[in-house]
Amino acid sequence: MPQAETRIRDLLQRADFRRLLATRLLSQFGDGVFQAALAGTVLFNPQRAADPVDVAAGFAILLLPYSLVGPFAGVWLDRWSRRQVLLHANLVRAALVAVVAGLVLGGVGGTPFYTAGLAVFSVNRFILAALSAALPHTTDAPSLVPANAVSTTSGAVATVLGGGAALALLQAIGSGDRGYAALALVAALPYIGAAAVVSAFTRRYLGPDHQARSARLSAREVATGLVAGARHVAAHAQAAAALTAITLHRLCYGFLTLMTMLLYRNTFTSHDTFFPGGLLGLGEVIGAGAIGTLLAALVTPWAVRRLDKRRWIALLLAGAGVAQLLLGLPFVPPTIVLAGLVLGFVAQGVKICVDSTLQETIADDFRGRVFSVYDTLFNVSFVAALLGGAFLLPPTGISYPLLVAVAAGYVVAAATYAHLARRH
Repeated sequence: MPQAETRIRDLLQRADFRRLLATRLLSQFGDGVFQAALAGTVLFNPQRAADPVDVAAGFAILLLPYSLVGPFAGVWLDRWSRRQVLLHANLVRAALVAVVAGLVLGGVGGTPFYTAGLAVFSVNRFILAALSAALPHTTDAPSLVPANAVSTTSGAVATVLGGGAALALLQAIGSGDRGYAALALVAALPYIGAAAVVSAFTRRYLGPDHQARSARLSAREVATGLVAGARHVAAHAQAAAALTAITLHRLCYGFLTLMTMLLYRNTFTSHDTFFPGGLLGLGEVIGAGAIGTLLAALVTPWAVRRLDKRRWIALLLAGAGVAQLLLGLPFVPPTIVLAGLVLGFVAQGVKICVDSTLQETIADDFRGRVFSVYDTLFNVSFVAALLGGAFLLPPTGISYPLLVAVAAGYVVAAATYAHLARRH
């Protein structure tokens, strides 16, 4: 641990790393507030109702359309100033959440509501890809694992804190359309703050290294750039194996996410002091996941130095399968909270290793495209699991066969990744 602590301390002494980190923290804190407002509007708003298909359809509408164009958008991340992307995208997102707030306040649902939400999520995914592509410009190659441990973990925690702040605010202003509209509007403030922080970088500081003189691209140039990015990944087999691991993990994660939402929506409804039901109980699971995320940030740099990234990813995936089986099957709040902690640890440990692998193996001029493909796989696999779960899960969220299948899926993911990584 002393070596990891020294590296993290050294990272935090760099002004450019701190500035990019602050941009991420403000941005993802706003995400937490906005996501809490959206989840409350769809799932826990007493003025609205939801079933498994509604929840899955909502995620699909919000995540899939951008995921289909994300790889193409990545071509622009390899041509445009990433500083400019982060600056203008955060300002655009602040304006969009104000639109969502107006729709919620007016009780507008259906297509207009989901279209506005889709716009916010699309810009959000673009920002996260830009942050990951820009990170190597604020640190050196040997420090990428601790740099990702600090940035992605603290970003995830900032999202949880944003959600927690939203829940606290909700207790004061009340639920219903008026309360959730106010929450959505509050999310605009940290987005504006993120834009202000990133503006301190010079235009070219965050890359790409070889920026195009013109930001305009023809459809043929976009397609050509996308093909070139795919070939670049294929030529770096460790990167391809890492993308496979994160895709399989997100499939399993999607089933567990919907299961947990339904449990706290329809089954865990008590007002127990320590393990409440409803939105507060779901917040407790998310908080436990945040603790797991922090633990992963502390343990992963140490584990990678002793085992290497490949062994650590395989161990995490296999451990997730065993843990979810043991902790999930009782279907009671205390063990579900513990399962959330373990899943947060696994998810963050795998993500740190995958991000670092891509940053180490992919050239900067291809990084925007590869991280956009990564983001697409991240979302599509998650939504596919949600859609599948919507038809396999009962409204209670309790399904012993599905939980056993998900646990087995994690073990299969570990074996598949280990095989690909060893073969290459």
